[in-house]
Amino acid sequence: MIKAVSIPGKTLAAIAACLALAACSTQPSPAATPVEDVAVSDTAHPVSGLKVIPLTVTNRNTVHQFRVELADTAEEQAKGLMFRTELGPNEGMLFPSETPTVRSFWMKNTPLPLDIIFVGTDGRINNIAANTVPYSTESVTSVGLASAVLELAGGRAAELGIEPGDKVEW
Repeated sequence: MIKAVSIPGKTLAAIAACLALAACSTQPSPAATPVEDVAVSDTAHPVSGLKVIPLTVTNRNTVHQFRVELADTAEEQAKGLMFRTELGPNEGMLFPSETPTVRSFWMKNTPLPLDIIFVGTDGRINNIAANTVPYSTESVTSVGLASAVLELAGGRAAELGIEPGDKVEW
């Protein structure tokens, strides 16, 4: 049995407005991302989906802060910034190595010029391949062993005065 309830006019209007808004809002489908994955998407890059982490480069007494995509797996590192048409001035991509090795990169399928920064085993920059040529299949290689490689927008390292010997931390 349904019981009739008397509701004052203003309260009824408020309830009706809430119901209308609820009816218009989107509801996640059963295949939507689980709640526990929301924190991951908050730190994921909107284009690559890779985790975004803070990184600093210290030269002399200046600390330059970046938010970089972390290319952690072999597949992520093979793709890198291929096909990307935009990279913000304080964005980049980091390619860490489990085992330091001589690293070599090319620009195949990469339309943006990049500064490819090779980080040595001591966390300092070994060498920089500045303003690499988009789409080039010519290899650029680290001088010595690299524990990581950092890619920034082409010309950004020179603009900020970043050079070999500077400290990179993430």
